[in-house]
Amino acid sequence: MKKLFISLLVIGLAVACKKNPQKPVPNVIDSMAVAQEKNKEAVKHKTDTAALRKVNDEVLQTLKSKDYKTFASYIHPEKGVRFSMYAMVDPKGDKQFSRVDFEKYLPSKTLFTWGLLDGSGDPYQATLTNYLSKWVFSKDFTASQYSVNKFHAGGNSLNNLKEIYPGDDFTENYIKGSEKNGEMDWKTIRLVWEEVQGKYYLVAVVNDQWTI
Repeated sequence: MKKLFISLLVIGLAVACKKNPQKPVPNVIDSMAVAQEKNKEAVKHKTDTAALRKVNDEVLQTLKSKDYKTFASYIHPEKGVRFSMYAMVDPKGDKQFSRVDFEKYLPSKTLFTWGLLDGSGDPYQATLTNYLSKWVFSKDFTASQYSVNKFHAGGNSLNNLKEIYPGDDFTENYIKGSEKNGEMDWKTIRLVWEEVQGKYYLVAVVNDQWTI
């Protein structure tokens, strides 16, 4: 009986296709896939701009006061934090620290190679604390121009932040260059964030400036 029913169903569908060649038999699996994609699009990431501004300013204050232990509390508990000297993020070459390792090396005199200096190509070596004070916070970014998920300026260095951190929010703190230097001495610091249980944590600190 079941075989007879299936045979009749197949014949019926075949006849329907011949009568309506422009209307193929609907594919249930394809329809479900389309519905699932629509549901994914409907659930979009919502950026809490107020919360981001708050943690951005707090992190900048820790850097200004050199309160690096408090800075460590903002580091992502699982992914740690990556430091990039320039706009181009190098996942293999940039230094990355877990929260534990970051705190471990704060008092250390261990020299790390953070990247290559633009122009000379010489390796930039510094302790963790010196890198934070002399490179990351080379200017007072607490008095900078703030934005969320927006770039103010760029040099010749490839900016691949959105490709490396797709879907993550970032805050930018931009200081405009001086007129006497043709505004080419601008600097910016970008902080990349990931939300965990309603709280934003740092996953990257990306500096940028004019490069040749």
